[in-house]
Amino acid sequence: MLSVFNNIAAAVSEHWIAWLVMWGVTLTLIVAAVIDGWKLKVPNWITLPMILAAWVTSLCLYGWAGLGYSLLGTAVGLGLLMPAYAIGGMGAGDVKLLAGVGAWVGVSTTMWAFAISTIAGAVIAVGMVVFRRRWRHHQGQFMAILSEIMVIRNPEVLAANAAERKPRMMLLPYGIPIAIGSIGYFVYMGMLI
Repeated sequence: MLSVFNNIAAAVSEHWIAWLVMWGVTLTLIVAAVIDGWKLKVPNWITLPMILAAWVTSLCLYGWAGLGYSLLGTAVGLGLLMPAYAIGGMGAGDVKLLAGVGAWVGVSTTMWAFAISTIAGAVIAVGMVVFRRRWRHHQGQFMAILSEIMVIRNPEVLAANAAERKPRMMLLPYGIPIAIGSIGYFVYMGMLI
């Protein structure tokens, strides 16, 4: 009888830990999105502690296997947005924010969060362009960027072109779509209950 009670207590304890982790990640994403929307930057004081805390927590709770799981999630989060960052299409803070999500929730959840974030980002970007009535201008920029990516293929040249074009572009604070996509997936999967 005591062993059944211990198993139930362990399951309840693990559920509470998972619940606290998911709400901690959710609140961090909300703060990052607000700051990114305000300053067009996700600061290191949010992303780096988010990643390091995930690694330490995973190691303490689940040992080396937990740390490995967290490191793999971090790598996937970095890898999904690194190509856009390498060609100047995204800030480093956005990349580190998704890496922080990966550090806490692992590979599969990070990939789904990324997919939904991509859709949310596209909808927000189109909405921004339509709201500001700059469709032709941004359509031309989009086609130029797409052409450069297909023809040039050198990340350094693409990044330089993006930096030169940046003052004329409407910028999307991508921390907002990352928060929407991640939290939306957490809610859909019942991870915040």
